[in-house]
Amino acid sequence: MPWRILIRVRQRYSDSVRGHRKALSCWLWKHRQPVCAGMALVLYLIGLGRPPLWEPDEGRYAEIAREMVVNHDYITPRNNFVRYFEKPPLVYWITAASLRVFGHNEFAVRLQAAVASAGQVAITGALGERMFGPTTGLLGAVALALSPLFFAFARFATPDPALALFITAAMACFYIGAESVEVAGAVSGWWIVTGAAMLALGTLTKGLVALFLGGIIVLLWLILTARTRILAELPWLRSIGLYLALSLPWFVVVARRNPGFLQFFIIHEHLQRYLQDTEHGWGPWFYIPIAIAGTWPWFYFVPFAVGASICRPALSPARANMPLTGPAAINRQPPKADPVEGHTRDALRFLIIWFAVVLVFFSIPRAKLGEYILPGLPPIAVLSAYGLARIEQLATMRRRRIWLIFAAINIVAATAITCVTIITTDTRMSYPRFTQAVSGDALVIAGGLLTVGLISPILAGYSAGAVRVALAISVLIEIGAAMDARQRVAPMVSYRNLARLIDPYVKRGCRLMSYGHFEQALPFYTGTRETLVNYRGELGPFGPVHDPDGRIFSTIRQLKQIWGGEQCTVLVVNRSDLPSLTKMLSPMPTVIGCEGKKLAVYNRPAASSAQNTPVADSCGQKF
Repeated sequence: MPWRILIRVRQRYSDSVRGHRKALSCWLWKHRQPVCAGMALVLYLIGLGRPPLWEPDEGRYAEIAREMVVNHDYITPRNNFVRYFEKPPLVYWITAASLRVFGHNEFAVRLQAAVASAGQVAITGALGERMFGPTTGLLGAVALALSPLFFAFARFATPDPALALFITAAMACFYIGAESVEVAGAVSGWWIVTGAAMLALGTLTKGLVALFLGGIIVLLWLILTARTRILAELPWLRSIGLYLALSLPWFVVVARRNPGFLQFFIIHEHLQRYLQDTEHGWGPWFYIPIAIAGTWPWFYFVPFAVGASICRPALSPARANMPLTGPAAINRQPPKADPVEGHTRDALRFLIIWFAVVLVFFSIPRAKLGEYILPGLPPIAVLSAYGLARIEQLATMRRRRIWLIFAAINIVAATAITCVTIITTDTRMSYPRFTQAVSGDALVIAGGLLTVGLISPILAGYSAGAVRVALAISVLIEIGAAMDARQRVAPMVSYRNLARLIDPYVKRGCRLMSYGHFEQALPFYTGTRETLVNYRGELGPFGPVHDPDGRIFSTIRQLKQIWGGEQCTVLVVNRSDLPSLTKMLSPMPTVIGCEGKKLAVYNRPAASSAQNTPVADSCGQKF
């Protein structure tokens, strides 16, 4: 009876497949945080080296790391071969190591940000799981990994993802160490000392801001939760000793090699820039829309978690049914708070204080950049996960009402994005090239918001898992559109193609100069110093006192002499500056290339240049 044998074989095969699937599911759930972080890292690494370095930030950090490798000096950071002390060296060291392993390319420069961001995902998930359970922890990790602002800077070469990683790790270590009082009756010194080490690494990443933020968050939480007695139990000597052992040596060595470093780094970079700097000036409201839009749709669920942090613990059923009149009411004792409920409330308050401190601290100065808020995104992710879990426990009608409000917000946002896109793509507007380049991607983002807003109320009545998947897919669509938009606008904010046109001239021994501005990625791409003409900027404080040959900083008079000399010279200028420079310089500049608003001109006649007439003609088009 062959058919019976076939049935048995098929049954055994089906049982085997089900067994393997079950084993795989169990393995994935057991290793959920590493798997989630690994998937986030893969997502961040896709096409990481494709876009050119963004001016000025990515070019700056790439060139400083390259010059460490070239000069074999890992103590004194240099930018364009001028001492540069605005940031400590840890991210430069990591990037320099990456350049040595992967070569001088964009992937190597951005790798540290991607790895740091994936590390944050793992730590955030573990902290959320420690606070509220595995489901909330996993959802918090997903919410952080798929927050648009977090994703953007996971693929952008700045020190801020590394700073956020070390602050997140320090806060997680301290919370776990303080929580051990309730479990073991004493503070876990190992966790506290590890947190101090993380703050030391944060100090080596971006200065004393790591220590200040970490200290304020911890102190406020201890005060507001009546836990200040823990301060007496902390391993202060070990923590301070490890912090100083990790962070202090570089500061001592670099100060001895560079007189004036400490005054510049502490007074200028920390105090004056925080209190007086007006560069990138914005009002105190700046980070509120950044935090909401940068973590949407997850931020919508944060208020439901915040509400839980201020609610009183529920009474037990026996006490809830106790009569309110008569002798029982007189003898009634105050209800005891549920320890589990108290733990949950304290954990929520820890996350709220963490985000609030970061938000307020960076909102005080006028100088603001979007990436400064990154250390405040992990608590938002965990709060949103907890808030989403609370919504899913509500009655069906109430849950659908909440999702209808979410849909209305998404529809309004999608409509606003669509209207702004249509208006700004009008050719009569300023910079139509930029708005037209990103208009298609903006409409895709609007479509994603609209779609998830419309289907969420429907899915909410059937499956919580389906809603979560829909939210994640909508963010992935928005992220894909944002990646495409970045690639489209790259020629307007970066100069990789221009550097490729300049590179043959530099290899022939020509001098590279720029007028009025510092294109910070050009030294990285061309491998040579960029002489800065008529420049006033961040390299000034530690530039040479005497520079008679104008090798680093050049005046207009020196430019004229160099331009008319025997050495071939390439000058990078704004299109708007070329007419006035043409009247001053002799011989007449020859256009050899262009990108965005920049032109590269050459001090030799067109016949001896390496470029043909069509290049000059195409660069003559109005930007």
